Amino acid sequence: MEIILEIILLLVGFVLLVKGADFFVEGSSNVAKKLRVPTIVIGLTIVAIGTSLPELAVSSLASFQNSNALAYSNVVGSNFFNLLAVLGVSALIRVVPVKKSILKREFPFLCVVTAILVFLSGEQIWFSGKLNITDIFNFHKSENISGAINRLDGVILVLLFIAFLVWTVQYALRERQSIEENNEQKLMSNGKCALSIIGGAAAIIAGGELVVECAKRLALAAGMTETLVGLTVVALGTSLPELVTSAVAAKKGEVDIAIGNVVGSNIANILLVLGMSAAISPVRVLTMSLADAVISLATTGIVFVIAGTKSSIRRSEGVLMLLLYAGYMAYILARQYL
Repeated sequence: MEIILEIILLLVGFVLLVKGADFFVEGSSNVAKKLRVPTIVIGLTIVAIGTSLPELAVSSLASFQNSNALAYSNVVGSNFFNLLAVLGVSALIRVVPVKKSILKREFPFLCVVTAILVFLSGEQIWFSGKLNITDIFNFHKSENISGAINRLDGVILVLLFIAFLVWTVQYALRERQSIEENNEQKLMSNGKCALSIIGGAAAIIAGGELVVECAKRLALAAGMTETLVGLTVVALGTSLPELVTSAVAAKKGEVDIAIGNVVGSNIANILLVLGMSAAISPVRVLTMSLADAVISLATTGIVFVIAGTKSSIRRSEGVLMLLLYAGYMAYILARQYL
C-alpha cells in the first residue's frame, strides 16, 4: 500500500512539473515581449532562478543537516543532467540555435565558474600535496577528503552570482532598444503574466519536491549511498523543472529560453545554490566528488564546442549528448559497486 501511495505521489509530482512549466514559460515569454528584452535574458535570469529553486531548497536543507555529500553532489549531478540530458532532449525536439552573445558571454563564464568549483574542491591536491591528481579517479580512495568550500568561499560565490545578475540586466537594458515590439501579437495582461510565473514556479517547486522525496525514500531503502542518491535520484529530480521547462520551451519555439535556462541554471547552481549551502555550513568535498567536478568541467567545454559549431545544437548532437550522459551514469554506478 505504501509503495502504491509513493507511485501516486510521483505521478502527481510529474503532472505539477509539466503544467507548471507550461505556465511558467508562457508567462516568462510574455514578460520578455512586454519589456522588449531578449528572451535569452529571461531564460538566464527569471527562468534559470525559478527552475533552480528545488536545488537551492534541497542543498540548503542538506547543509543544515550536515549532509555535505548530498549538497555537493546535488549541484554537480544537476549540472551534468542540465548540460547533457536537458539540452540533448531539447535538441531532439527542435534544433537549438545558440546566439553569439551567449557563446561570447555566458558560456565562457560558466566554464570559468566550473573551473573555480574544481579549484575550491581540491585544496588537498593543489596545496598540501597529501593527494595526487590520479587519486581522485581511484575507486578505492573515493572516500578521502580532497578539500572543502568554507563559509567565506560561499559568500564570495553568492556575491559573484549577484554580479552576474547585474551584468546580465545591464546587457538586457542595452539590447532593449534594438528589439521591436510586435503590436499585432496579443499578449497576456500584467496580472496574468504574474499569475502564470508565480503559479507555474510554485507548481514546479511542489512537483519537484514530491518527485525528489518519493524517489529518494525508495532509493535509500534500496541501499544506495548519499553521494549516489545525490548524483542520480536527487539531481535528476531537482533538474526535472529544467528538463520540463526547456522541453516545453523548445516545443513552443522559445529556444532562447531553453538554452538560457540551462546555462543560467548551471551558473546559479554553483554560485547561488552551493554558495548558500557553504555559507550555512562548510561543505567538505570527497575525492569522488572532485572527480565529478573535473568531469563536469570537461563536459562543459565539450558542450561549449558543440554549441559553437554552426551556432546550434542539432538533433544528432543531442543524441551524442544523451549517450555521454548515459556513459557518465554507468561510470558512477561502476564506481559505487565495483
